[in-house]
Amino acid sequence: MNQIIFTPEAPAPIGPYSQAVLAGNTLYVSGNIALDPETGELINENITEETHAVMKNMEAILRRAGFAFSDVVKCTIFIKDMGQFATINEAYGQYFKSNSPARETVEVSKLPKNVNVEISCIAVK
Repeated sequence: MNQIIFTPEAPAPIGPYSQAVLAGNTLYVSGNIALDPETGELINENITEETHAVMKNMEAILRRAGFAFSDVVKCTIFIKDMGQFATINEAYGQYFKSNSPARETVEVSKLPKNVNVEISCIAVK
């Protein structure tokens, strides 16, 4: 049976989806944007700050489910401007010290709440 994962340390879903779903030993984490979990406000003064906020939200969900970034096997990054790829990549890379996961990065025309970056992941124990 699948287990729905929720933590108040990450933003509540803004639609009909869960923060994450644990299916067996695999955790599927929904796309995260840079919302402050306490205020619901966007954290987006610059793309570095925005990317760190996304990763911290994802980390809170992973932790709630008993996982860590070292368990992540796949990430998907959606960005509005491929010109920001290097800056996003630098911030993102700080969360994967070794054994970086598989990943794709896709430029899109628009993201929820008009953010600049959204990241999802899959983790396995």
